[in-house]
Amino acid sequence: MNTTPFQALACPLDGDPLERRDGAWRCATGHGFDIARQGYVHLLPVQHKRSRDPGDGKEMVAARRRFLEAGHYRPIVEAVSRAVLAEAPAGGTLHCLDAGCGEGYYLRELAATETEAEKAQGEAPTLSLLGVDISKWAVLAAAKRQKNATWAVGTNAHLPVQANSLDRVLCLFGFPVYPEFARVLKPGGELLLVEAGPDHLRELREIIYPTLKPPRAGDHAVPAGFTRLVGETLRYSIDLDGAEPIADLLAMTPHLHRASAEGREKAAALESLSVTVEVRLTRLARDG
Repeated sequence: MNTTPFQALACPLDGDPLERRDGAWRCATGHGFDIARQGYVHLLPVQHKRSRDPGDGKEMVAARRRFLEAGHYRPIVEAVSRAVLAEAPAGGTLHCLDAGCGEGYYLRELAATETEAEKAQGEAPTLSLLGVDISKWAVLAAAKRQKNATWAVGTNAHLPVQANSLDRVLCLFGFPVYPEFARVLKPGGELLLVEAGPDHLRELREIIYPTLKPPRAGDHAVPAGFTRLVGETLRYSIDLDGAEPIADLLAMTPHLHRASAEGREKAAALESLSVTVEVRLTRLARDG
């Protein structure tokens, strides 16, 4: 599928539009943000950081890359890609943000999707892609793998994106900030959420925790500024053979830090594991 880098970035200091020139992104008031050698830009001011090196570290990023590229979440990425491209204008440009993009797997796979329209007539939309993550290590890994997208270190709480500039926002296993997503989406644009269901990774959780907490009651309230569209639930099993994919799965989830030392030792001793994947794909349309 044809892709083009995303251009509608905004200055994280004053919100003014950024223009790319002379190896940097610059706003009219004189703020400049250099483009790194690997192709990404750092748009996370120190006042928006909660720690010196926020987000996923190198090891977690590498574990997620290995696990995802092994294809274990292939049904999820296929469902996300279908939802992104549903009702996309043939021959137009679809501006898409992955908010909390990690190492870029979902945008890479989206860019590689070949639609039926493209196969038949070459009328698939051009994708204008932006990935934002608070982890510089994740954005660095993403920028190394995909050059035809724009990558930025930033935060969902203060997206470095111009208002009303996006057709799609993805938030996949991430931290949704609905007012920000509403601000950057065009009227009629869509927010796509992927969230863990009650049985997601249950077998792993049963091993690393003494007991499992009962599932929280689902919050079905529609955020202000949005209308709910038809979503779907995906549920399937994956078989992990060998210690490395099991360790990678644990390392890419919050459970690595929540589990006790005893729980982590039990997981490290496993040589195989069959685990349930259950996720909810929610689609919300921006009002207006």
